Amino acid sequence: MSCPPTFHHGAAQGCAGDKFTPLRNIKSERSVDMNPVVVVHGGGASNISKDRKERVRQGIIRAATVGYNILKEGGSAVDAVEGAVTVLEDDPEFNAGCGSVLNVNGEVEMDASIMNGKDLSSGAVSAVRCIANPIKLARLVMEKTPHCFLTDQGAAKFAADMGIPEVPEKQLITERNIKHLEKEKNEKSAQKTDQQKNLGTVGAVALDSEGNVAYATSTGGIVNKMAGRVGDTPCIGSGGYADNDIGAISTTGHGESILKVNLARLTLFHREQGKTLEEAADSSLGYMKSKLKGLGGVILINTAGDWAVKWTSASMPWAAAKDGKLHSGIDLDETSIADLP
Repeated sequence: MSCPPTFHHGAAQGCAGDKFTPLRNIKSERSVDMNPVVVVHGGGASNISKDRKERVRQGIIRAATVGYNILKEGGSAVDAVEGAVTVLEDDPEFNAGCGSVLNVNGEVEMDASIMNGKDLSSGAVSAVRCIANPIKLARLVMEKTPHCFLTDQGAAKFAADMGIPEVPEKQLITERNIKHLEKEKNEKSAQKTDQQKNLGTVGAVALDSEGNVAYATSTGGIVNKMAGRVGDTPCIGSGGYADNDIGAISTTGHGESILKVNLARLTLFHREQGKTLEEAADSSLGYMKSKLKGLGGVILINTAGDWAVKWTSASMPWAAAKDGKLHSGIDLDETSIADLP
């Protein structure tokens, strides 16, 4: 099996990147006053058209910059991943919030989750409608309820109770996604979903100055999905995971495949076994591809501030901000490095 694309500190890595990290070192990587790091992704994709590529690039860079600035101003990792994902939810180029794909009925149903690695507190929502930022609602579930996960009508009532305004559904729907649904309906039924087409999600991972990690992931799901379908994104351990003793990860790809292998926690399990970030991502993505033919991608960080970006889909927009530098890319073997403003 060929290597999935890998980037670590913005430089391409091979499948057997760094030396093996002994398990005993994992918990000792964290120290006080860490240099903050944020990494974001805009979802695995089969292809991104030339006319969209620059808009996607600018959107992902904007999200990483917002997240990094939150950290530099003393915000928490949770604040940073929520802020970064909110930027992507508000950007119609990405499949989350405004710009979400449509279900079989032409409606928007969105999923999101967030997790604090400091104490494993988690919040998730699924099948939510008519709100601009599902990730903000997921955080409220985490911080304002005794639960981890609310869905559909219960999530809608909770959103209203928390004062989150409803937005008209048409405000979340783009002309591109209307055409996307029409094309999908003409080509095939929802039961024969092409695993290489439906990979869109957005996500972020962060390490703050106190050594805490967090992740956030948000999506509109897969185009032409059955009403009520829920994928991996809101499921802790599949759509993402964060634990200060290991690291944080956000995933993207074919949701059903990710659910079946618990991609996020599986990757961090490989970290616990002593694998490097790259090796851990290789192992889990390779397993999902060989076992299920499922494609996807991951962004992950450890508590030493190292980060990695990997995918098996054709492309995955990503950006990472650390030490005043912004690394970004979309396609394999394409990495840009720039100074942050």
